[in-house]
Amino acid sequence: MVGFYTIIDKLKTELNSSPFVNSVTEGSIFNVDLAKQTIFPLSHIMVNSASFEENVIRFNVSIIAMDIVDISKDETTDVFTGNDNEQDVLNTQLAVLQRVYEVMRRGTLYTDLFQIDGVPNCEPFTERFENLLAGWTMTFDVLVKNEMSIC
Repeated sequence: MVGFYTIIDKLKTELNSSPFVNSVTEGSIFNVDLAKQTIFPLSHIMVNSASFEENVIRFNVSIIAMDIVDISKDETTDVFTGNDNEQDVLNTQLAVLQRVYEVMRRGTLYTDLFQIDGVPNCEPFTERFENLLAGWTMTFDVLVKNEMSIC
């Protein structure tokens, strides 16, 4: 049966295949030990809701792609880029989410009948949590075949 386990496993597999992801977690973000430096860059999957439609299950999913911002001790010479790698983190983590989106839109997940419905929303964040994380949260609806029978 295609359902909750399948959608999180497929997303985990896709995220783990990225060179810009070190760890993939699932569930409440508050249960992740964000103090560990070795888990970053981190992608976190949250299934926000599920609804049953005629022949599909609609999952509303958020993926948070994040990394630690490294601050240089050198004097800031460029006000635009600053003395950290925040722009690099935002760029690479957005690319992680874009890849997952494209795989769901027209790649292997699409042919496996895990299909995005609508346009995902990506929202950046900076200076989140206790260790200066930056990244993006992508929220989207994915449709999967409803294989449940009434028998």
